[in-house]
Amino acid sequence: MSMTLPKLRIGEPICHESLSVFPLFSEPDGKVDYRLFTEALADESVTVEEVSEGGSVPDLLVENKGDSRLLFLEGEELIGAKQNRILNTSVLVAAHTKIKIPVSCVEQGRWRYKSRYFGSSGSHSPSKLRRALKASVSDSVRAKRGHSSDQGAVWQEVAFLNASHGVDSESLAMSDTFDTYKDRIAEYRTRLPYVEGATGLAVAVGGRIQSVDLFDKPSTCQKVWDRLLSGLVFDSLEAGPTDQIVSAADVEQLLGTNLSWEQTAAVGEGEEYRSKSPQGDHASALVFEGSVVHESVVAAV
Repeated sequence: MSMTLPKLRIGEPICHESLSVFPLFSEPDGKVDYRLFTEALADESVTVEEVSEGGSVPDLLVENKGDSRLLFLEGEELIGAKQNRILNTSVLVAAHTKIKIPVSCVEQGRWRYKSRYFGSSGSHSPSKLRRALKASVSDSVRAKRGHSSDQGAVWQEVAFLNASHGVDSESLAMSDTFDTYKDRIAEYRTRLPYVEGATGLAVAVGGRIQSVDLFDKPSTCQKVWDRLLSGLVFDSLEAGPTDQIVSAADVEQLLGTNLSWEQTAAVGEGEEYRSKSPQGDHASALVFEGSVVHESVVAAV
């Protein structure tokens, strides 16, 4: 099935150290009514918990008690309960609904309750972890195994993240590295603020594009901008100083890649599409009533 990104304008990049962020502008589509799940956590109109007292590593139970559907984003981290998790795919949860959502563990050394419910860490997966997650989930979807990930590959990326940044985590938690580097993350966020009117962002480290995220409205992009950048800080720190840079033409080339989209079953509301380019770029899109709520591309290594 044919599917393409909305027509985009690529803005001038903002840069800090080896990280470059290109704001993306598209015609805002605000037809879909939803809130971010973090907003619902703040007013307690949603709960996220283990699926049972015993729990299940690859699934969590969401109860949306509110009147609006909720958007959960692929790669975002949830902390608490028996172990911290990240979302395997973007999900729209209908109002007044209970649903299981697919997740991956990012805290291998803990399987005991820290809290009854999950909260948001405010963090998002680094590129290497996100790439491993999206690739394995896409493989599972195509094989009709649902939205499961390669949990071993996820743990491997978390272990590499912690080790490469000198963090010794007792529970092998990704969040410990984010906590250790919170001041550096805050520095990057200050230097790379949201660009007014942007509906998406393309991010490069040195001379390599890492990811593209596009949303249906500027307000969503603005709310998640800092979270999306948090994981990419570690890609920049690992790269170190570099003279290599990416141009808008490089972003256009990635976005112009001929992606052949396959429609797959969405976890919650809407339709999901997935694609893999001949170069190994992985893409997914969550669409509701014709509107692309969230589309993302993770570039090949």
